[in-house]
Amino acid sequence: MSRAPGSGGAPGVRALLHERLAWAYAVAGNASETERALNIAEGALSESDGSPQPDWSSWVDRRELQIMTGRCWTELRRPLRAVPVLEDVLTRYDDAHARDKSLYLSWLADSYLAAGEIEQATAITSRVLELSAGVASVRPGQRLAQILQQLSDHHELPAVAEVLEKARA
Repeated sequence: MSRAPGSGGAPGVRALLHERLAWAYAVAGNASETERALNIAEGALSESDGSPQPDWSSWVDRRELQIMTGRCWTELRRPLRAVPVLEDVLTRYDDAHARDKSLYLSWLADSYLAAGEIEQATAITSRVLELSAGVASVRPGQRLAQILQQLSDHHELPAVAEVLEKARA
């Protein structure tokens, strides 16, 4: 008898598989399956007994799941669900991880834009610009370009104009 993907094995592996499944559902626009997969991932992490995990999944923890949860709700254009999760986890995320934090903050800025909170999105985008400066990865820049494009629709706001100028410099 076959099992569902991720139904056995180490808790971290199951959590990783289900959070990635949640992302796939979010990209497809399926909110109910996204939530279901995130709940299964959370349950898997709750089962963790501290035993060793495979190296390729050892980084999956509650913080990672919170970030993926926020990203999923952002992708589904559910800012009221995304913003609190991302705000919570990112206040505890060290700036020393500039690449990752700038990426995750870009999702927060995106959620604020979806909520129509232009000033807050602008403030977060400014922070993304600061963190991603000098980062040797194209991903933060790609995400930033998307956010800046959305913000450009609001260039008449002084804070937005300032961030757009900062990005051009």
